[in-house]
Amino acid sequence: MPRRSPQITVMINAAIKCARGLQRDFGEVENLQVSKKGPADFVSAADIKAERVLHAELARARPDYGFLLEESGVIAGSDSESRWIVDPLDGTTNFLHGIPHFAISIGLERAGRMVAGVIYDPLRNELFWAEDGIGAFLNDHRLRVSAREELGEAVIGTGMPFKGRESHPEYCDQLERIMGRVAGIRRMGSAALDLAYVAAGRYDGFWEYGLSPWDIAAGMILVTEAGGLINEIGGGRDLLASGDVIATNSHLHEPIGRLIENRGR
Repeated sequence: MPRRSPQITVMINAAIKCARGLQRDFGEVENLQVSKKGPADFVSAADIKAERVLHAELARARPDYGFLLEESGVIAGSDSESRWIVDPLDGTTNFLHGIPHFAISIGLERAGRMVAGVIYDPLRNELFWAEDGIGAFLNDHRLRVSAREELGEAVIGTGMPFKGRESHPEYCDQLERIMGRVAGIRRMGSAALDLAYVAAGRYDGFWEYGLSPWDIAAGMILVTEAGGLINEIGGGRDLLASGDVIATNSHLHEPIGRLIENRGR
């Protein structure tokens, strides 16, 4: 069994406590689907409540750390180099529609680097976690990215433009190019879990544009600690700023990148 550091233990405990409320609320959302008003207001309240639980738990354990929260934004801490980057409910649209695929995501950034991450799928009880220099794990099992080398054998995750988000003008062309070369493409609706699945070798790669820092912070360190590569589409490294993400195993990074950027075959 891997040894969990105090900071990872704090993150895991906060995620598990938050999950109890989301599990209860998810059951209620399923009942609300038939109502005329619909579950949107309820889900918004559930999201905010979950964020409050995470903030309270993490702040109690590390009162000097700052926060970057999806709902509440930036909260400065006296330790200017350390901050939690938190998404209490990644996959809100799935949650809204009673689709059982969503997660809690907590990343710890120190001096501009991601040093720890936790992604928890409460319905499957799958706890993905990673720490700088320690490795990436699913519950207590070590994770490694896939070893596939051929595009024709690869399953790739993505996130498609949707209402309320700026559509990348080249996305449909990218999708067509990649669909013609890989074994399959999946759009599951939770970027945090998409990155966790790359780390676990379930996906051989993932790409998406315009993600927020809380969508990817924990997944970044999961992928790297599992032996994968993650950077900006086009080769940059300021992922938290751009949110334009490509993550793969080492064999497929260049060929998938070429297809996304249309740099020939």
